[in-house]
Amino acid sequence: MSDPTFWLVFFSAALALNLSPGPDLLFVLSRTLSGGRRVGVASVCGVCSGALVHVAAAALGISAILATSALAFAVVKYVGAVYLLYLGVQALRSAGSAAALNLKAAPEVTLWQAYRQGILVDVLNPKAAIFFMAFLPQFVRPDQGAIALQLLVLGVLVVLVAVVVECAMVFLAARASSALRGNRRLSQWIDRALGSVLIGLGIRLGLAERT
Repeated sequence: MSDPTFWLVFFSAALALNLSPGPDLLFVLSRTLSGGRRVGVASVCGVCSGALVHVAAAALGISAILATSALAFAVVKYVGAVYLLYLGVQALRSAGSAAALNLKAAPEVTLWQAYRQGILVDVLNPKAAIFFMAFLPQFVRPDQGAIALQLLVLGVLVVLVAVVVECAMVFLAARASSALRGNRRLSQWIDRALGSVLIGLGIRLGLAERT
């Protein structure tokens, strides 16, 4: 797999896909606006860890079940939607509370919480599993060795591209919002925006079809 053209096409596709405003990126940006750069980076680590679960599943063929079983897809979809709705409601209920704290105090959402939420947001998104199952095989070349290993390597590379893209977005969003979080009124609107985004993602996931 040393063909430069192959890798150019692959990384171009991976970059374009990761730049599109999907649920992972929207979740990360929302968490960054609410909790700052460190929370944003923790969220990136979480969603990318969740993506690695889907990569492993794709390599093992497990995620094919989600693509063929309506029941399995529905169960994962609705659990994920309920979880996103829960996060959104929590953000709306706590709107502006972070601004009342001293800036040196612990953030309302801890790094571990942001990381854990990121994992669940990605793992409980069945379309992420189907994405890897549909995207990665397009770049598998049977004459280059074990297909499962190729799927694993390609999937990890896609996730690494996501880490770079999403961390860059986090740093940009953090710079734009750092001055706003100390203002209580603006902080309330940031938290409300976060809650609305999460609720919107939950509704979107709940209405998602397998196709």
